[in-house]
Amino acid sequence: MNFLLEVKSIFKHFEGVTAISDLSFSVKRNTIKAVIGPNGAGKTTLINLISGVYPPSMGEIYFKGRAISGLKPHQLCSLGIARTFQTIELFKNMTALENVMVGCHSRGSKGIVSSALRLRGVNKEEIRIREKAFEYLRVVGLEKYANQKAGTLPFGIQRLLEIARALASEPQLLLFDEPAAGLNEAETRDAGELILRIRDLGKTIILIEHDMKMVMSVSDEVLVMNYGRKIFDGIPLLAKQDSHVLEAYLGKRQQNA
Repeated sequence: MNFLLEVKSIFKHFEGVTAISDLSFSVKRNTIKAVIGPNGAGKTTLINLISGVYPPSMGEIYFKGRAISGLKPHQLCSLGIARTFQTIELFKNMTALENVMVGCHSRGSKGIVSSALRLRGVNKEEIRIREKAFEYLRVVGLEKYANQKAGTLPFGIQRLLEIARALASEPQLLLFDEPAAGLNEAETRDAGELILRIRDLGKTIILIEHDMKMVMSVSDEVLVMNYGRKIFDGIPLLAKQDSHVLEAYLGKRQQNA
């Protein structure tokens, strides 16, 4: 099977509290895998483990067959893993284009010292990065906002800008942490269509999202978590019919009512 990511029996403990317990799953290349579950299920902790914010307490995570547990976020970015956050984390005083250029710089061949000293070749690379950043703005439909300060943009536009910046690092795996949070219905629909387009560009996506309409419309597979454990892993249609999933979301009494 052509798996890009494999998570094998991972645990995460925080001062005696188990946030993730014996969790295993895999993600196929060029697919969208949604991770859903009630509040406190461990979804964001999982994303933090995959992106290198925390190391697992036990178990292992493999990316393209390589063990990556313990690597730092910048190391994982260089390997091809990028993420967005529940809370938008943009450089508010920089333009939209400059924010995306920051993502491009993670793939630049010239180092920070070279750029600071303006050594030979840097200007040419800066031009290339600027052009590339503009193309990523175009992918998410934000090219007209290129020269506007990120902090002045509407909330929904900032969400899209964060996706463009993640794309600019040229990842193979994108981790989207609630990309529809705070968006209205039309913006959520547009975000879902964008996520599908990104997959069709050859990207693999792990999507944490509370909007079930989006999840069911864009996902190839759904991983359902509750209290840090996996309770379902399969196609979206079957997730809606699974008794453990219904109980986790509705409660036993409501399910039997």
